[in-house]
Amino acid sequence: MTQYVIIGDGISGSSAAETLREEDPDADITVITDEGEPLYNRILIKEHAKGKLPEAPISIHDEEWYDDRDIDLSLNTHVTTVDTDEKVVRIYDGEDIAYDKLLVATGGTPTQLPVENSDADGIHHFWTFQDARRIRESAENSEQAVIVGAGLLGIDFAAICGAQDVEGTYLMRGDRWWRYALTSEGAEIMHQAMRDVGVEPVFDSGVDRFEVDDDGYVTGVVDPNGDHYACDWAGVAIGLTFNTEFLQDTDVEQNNGVVVDEFMQTNVEDVYAAGDITRFYDVLLGEQAQNGSWGSAKEQGRVAAVNMAADDETEEFKWVSSYSITHFDFPFLSFGHPTIGDEHAERKYSDTEWRRIAFKDGKIVGGVLIGDLSPQSKFKQLMREQRVVADQTEVLLEQSVDLDDLAPAQEQ
Repeated sequence: MTQYVIIGDGISGSSAAETLREEDPDADITVITDEGEPLYNRILIKEHAKGKLPEAPISIHDEEWYDDRDIDLSLNTHVTTVDTDEKVVRIYDGEDIAYDKLLVATGGTPTQLPVENSDADGIHHFWTFQDARRIRESAENSEQAVIVGAGLLGIDFAAICGAQDVEGTYLMRGDRWWRYALTSEGAEIMHQAMRDVGVEPVFDSGVDRFEVDDDGYVTGVVDPNGDHYACDWAGVAIGLTFNTEFLQDTDVEQNNGVVVDEFMQTNVEDVYAAGDITRFYDVLLGEQAQNGSWGSAKEQGRVAAVNMAADDETEEFKWVSSYSITHFDFPFLSFGHPTIGDEHAERKYSDTEWRRIAFKDGKIVGGVLIGDLSPQSKFKQLMREQRVVADQTEVLLEQSVDLDDLAPAQEQ
């Protein structure tokens, strides 16, 4: 009987567990998580923090789900080290767990700002269901907040402020929101949407230090320019620190994440990884890449499990990810890898409609759609086909994209 151990019960770990049970009905499967509750929808926790959704719909699995599939779930369990020679996972204050094949799917922990008082009460990071509960409570009982982190997670704090009638100040280091993927024209659409819900973006700013009261609770922020912003609470979203400390004494290769091939296998035999923490070989790009979207993590978990259960690696991870924002009166979607590319094409169609496409070696590698998401399936199709289309941007920027208008694909 094969013993599978999965460290992490996010969507990638849970997807792997479910797939392993389907692929290997007689196997011994153990899922370890340091959280106190089983899998929940990390996408929907922002709706709970906004006051729009109760807790019940956010939970995906209860403990009975694991029992029904004969999967051993260990909650509140902290892994200290992994011995890849002995094939053992060592648990803090618990018994070692042996494995034949191991999946690491531990995700990350929000990064803390390296400034004075960054650990003060009232400073929130947003990653877990428990975080969402605390943020919702703060937002319901406050009038003003400061947000730090000009990316996809930071904008969730802006939306929470808007939904909870909290006056927000959004401090950004650069001259626009998500400056690695948006030009000023597209970013300004997002800036105006923030202002419309009562959140004011402040550019070329950041945090020099947090100010606290005598009880150690945050009361304000001083930015590097010396400007002061009072707040009842603060939200910080500046990225993730990957939860891989327990791998430090192993030979598992890491490079700002756990390095895996297209089969989700690490350089160490019988050790796989999936989800946010992976630097995976993207077969569409032809190079290592990273992506933390929900759909990507779920598919990585499934592919890892298929390959773990097979005698030989049989299935590649081949996926075009996407990430959507539904906080405002118009939709927003990024797909693929919008922050990379050697060429770009963009067009603004209205005050709330904009499109930008990133190309590398003539092929689409990602993009951003604001207002009108209808072209996404066609752009993803072109990515999967790896067609060279950068010389046909007029067709791609037409409001209604018709792939039949593209020149026939050339033999590569």
